[in-house]
Amino acid sequence: MARAENKETAGPAARTVAAVAKKMRVRKGLTQPQLGSMMGYTGAAISAMETLAQPVSDGMLVRLEAVLGEGTGIFEELRPLVRLEKLPELFRDYAQIEQTARSLCLYSTPNIQGLFQTESYARAQIAGGYPTSTEERVEELVKARMDRKAIFDKEPQWLIELFLDEAALLRKYGSEEAMREQYRHLAECARRKNVTLQILPLNVGLSGENAGDQGMMNLVETDEHARIVYLEIQDESVLLTDPVKVSTYAQRYAKIRAQALDPRASLGLIERLAGEGT
Repeated sequence: MARAENKETAGPAARTVAAVAKKMRVRKGLTQPQLGSMMGYTGAAISAMETLAQPVSDGMLVRLEAVLGEGTGIFEELRPLVRLEKLPELFRDYAQIEQTARSLCLYSTPNIQGLFQTESYARAQIAGGYPTSTEERVEELVKARMDRKAIFDKEPQWLIELFLDEAALLRKYGSEEAMREQYRHLAECARRKNVTLQILPLNVGLSGENAGDQGMMNLVETDEHARIVYLEIQDESVLLTDPVKVSTYAQRYAKIRAQALDPRASLGLIERLAGEGT
């Protein structure tokens, strides 16, 4: 169903898709129903895309390229930009850096880090937040989060390191089966050669130290070998590039590493939660 708010919030990439698609459709002498039939969509869906009444999907962009692209690659080039626009605004600057980074060093609490989430876990977490989102918006955010995971398979492979607060493992979303699926996925991630996954145990504070008590952080080495820090709390975010501040966070991250379980023990804990360990 057409929604006025989509027209108001559509970003530059979605508006470019709509304008270019309409112009190329008209040039080919196609009606909206005719183009829809060629692409496997209804005429109403084409109309909604051209009028920005509904956000263009990634699948529709693929079909637009095949049917209207004429070998230009225009819709293929717009795909990552459209995906970026579907992310929360506070996250977009970081998301662009994430996709081209040389390495990611992540500490996640109170939930499992987004890059390591399964679709079921992500959907339950996003849908359960407040303020509540429409089902359509939830699906957009889930799809955008899943698309980010392509960086695991980029060539050449790069380091992705995650320190995960044990509390995030124990906080459950969706269902027991969804959580078992999530634990199995974490175990698979931990076995990747370019991934290091370690757990900061619940009892870490009994030693008198807990370097992870200040919340999540992402330490990123950019494509230019600069280091930045990304922080997020209560729907607010900040990117830090000041070397002094970045150094402080890097030292805190090093302390988290020293206080975490080693990779083998961490994997064993995850496997036990998944029902696979002894």
